[in-house]
Amino acid sequence: MWGTTRALINNCVIGVSEGYRVLVRFSGVGYRANMEDDKLVLRIGYAHPVIMDVPDDIKCITPSPTKVILSGTDKQRVFQFAANIRKHKPPEPYNQKGIFVGDETIKKKVSKKK
Repeated sequence: MWGTTRALINNCVIGVSEGYRVLVRFSGVGYRANMEDDKLVLRIGYAHPVIMDVPDDIKCITPSPTKVILSGTDKQRVFQFAANIRKHKPPEPYNQKGIFVGDETIKKKVSKKK
């Protein structure tokens, strides 16, 4: 438990002094995101947009329609919100479309031909 406690305290110190940032990329035709009021609106190929409430302690910036930058002081909350965004369209290995968190990449699968 000492190692876990030390890591959690270290994450708190880094969060307060520097903060945490994570980039969320949208890859696919028509996949985009934007901020409307205090809500993140995702258009990811569904018939309706996905609207997500941004927590108060997380700052959300959309520098381009296919990129979202999340920042905050709590590492767990920032990365959990990024994972909540990703779960709507996880990356798929055949067409390499979906929502990528950080520098995540996937290896492209090749279909077997007979």
